[in-house]
Amino acid sequence: MSIKKITVTGVAVLVATVLAGCAGNPLAADTANASSSTIAIGSAAFPENELLAEIYAQALESKGLTVKRNFNIGARDIYLAALKDGSIDLMPEYTGALYSSLVKGGAPEGASTPEQVYGALQGVLPAGTQTLPMSAAEDKDTLAVTPGTAQKYNLKSLTDLAPVSKELTVGAGAGWDETYVGLVGLKKVYGIDFKAFKGLDSGGPLTLGALQQDQIQVANIYSTDAAIQSEKLVVLDDPKHLFQAENIVPLIRKDKANPTVSEALNAVSKALTTENLTSYLAEVTVNKKDTASVAAKFLADTGIKH
Repeated sequence: MSIKKITVTGVAVLVATVLAGCAGNPLAADTANASSSTIAIGSAAFPENELLAEIYAQALESKGLTVKRNFNIGARDIYLAALKDGSIDLMPEYTGALYSSLVKGGAPEGASTPEQVYGALQGVLPAGTQTLPMSAAEDKDTLAVTPGTAQKYNLKSLTDLAPVSKELTVGAGAGWDETYVGLVGLKKVYGIDFKAFKGLDSGGPLTLGALQQDQIQVANIYSTDAAIQSEKLVVLDDPKHLFQAENIVPLIRKDKANPTVSEALNAVSKALTTENLTSYLAEVTVNKKDTASVAAKFLADTGIKH
């Protein structure tokens, strides 16, 4: 799961300070003055989550609902507090990351498949909130190799990687070598024992660059990274479900989840796949198109909004 989903920025810290006192919370003041039919949508402070929030917003607006956008709020603890006090009503979330953040000590090893994680999440959701049905789309940890490496070693899955891992160097974010959803679990679950580990960045340009330059042969890349398509990387299957599911799911206040809202959001979740999200996100991050126009194209292409 991407570190970007839980990073606290300087702006986020400022927002947290503001949110700490309800009397001084400008989002709460806006909510108090808004119509009860208005849906306030938040997003975390990274492009994919903002794109998802904008897709939700336009899908709801297409049903005649009034939407207020409170995007780029910051870290998870900040926007969960905003959901609790009613400053926002809806967030695009990731099942595994949300579950891990709500369980003391992080998510246990026994919950990793989409169904397991979604089911376990239901028991720890903040009071007054619920999740609607999850999407098939995920933004999760993967191990990826170049087409040349895949062909040389006949790699299709992590099971194939085990017999040749001692010949290969893996790159990932600092500390990934000490985590269960990292080198620890890869050795325990698959018997993978790499020749070396390089601590780089979490699915970022350093890791991708090292892979392209053959400084590493295996890279921890997130499943919606545009480089998977643009560089034709081979993502290795995880048949034993080491990497925790990270299905995209609407997290919403219960008092806002009426049939009209649920129908609109469920249509989005049904249409989202990891592959199409990767493509539309690349339009934002690579081709530098504005989020609103990309969201509108997604909704038009999938027949949700005519």
